[in-house]
Amino acid sequence: MGVLLRFSRAIDAMNARLGRILSWLIVVAVLISAANALQRKLLDVSSNAWLELQWVLFSIVFLLCSPWTLLDNEHIRIDILNNMLPKRVRDGIDVVGHALFLLPLTIVMMVTALPFFVRSFEIREQSTNAGGLPQWPAKSLIVIAFALLFLQGLSELIKRVAVMRGLIPDPHERGGSHSVAEAEAERLAATAGDASVGPADKS
Repeated sequence: MGVLLRFSRAIDAMNARLGRILSWLIVVAVLISAANALQRKLLDVSSNAWLELQWVLFSIVFLLCSPWTLLDNEHIRIDILNNMLPKRVRDGIDVVGHALFLLPLTIVMMVTALPFFVRSFEIREQSTNAGGLPQWPAKSLIVIAFALLFLQGLSELIKRVAVMRGLIPDPHERGGSHSVAEAEAERLAATAGDASVGPADKS
């Protein structure tokens, strides 16, 4: 199990770093969008390549940051019902969900998306819009994203089994390694609260 946990930590580190880096592409997409709008309004000039680049950048963030979302336990689920269940049951649901649904889905998506990308690459598929971008790099994102999501799902499965066996603390519980964002939010809220209290109030 120790080897598997080291493998899991390596996957977590890779996807966390990749997610943090790629999330900055949202800023790039916003800047490109603003530049396109200004160019269109002021100069009456537009470019399909720049418009499509915005879509590609959003796709990169949406697809390639999904493993980071799973790592930080920020994926969508019915938390109201989930939190009403005993922890052992919740852990079991996670194990079943990852093993029987998430991992098989990622495999199916990789198997079906690979020929889709290969065909596009072989013909060097271009956009149907005049002056648009090549299509095959965008289609490669599907294969890459589900490969990364498969690895992260495997990591989550390893960690959940280890938690159930008492080998590691639950990383999603308060105080776990994945509650850093919550702790930072609480610290900022406390700082803002202190700043709103004047010297006279404190005295």
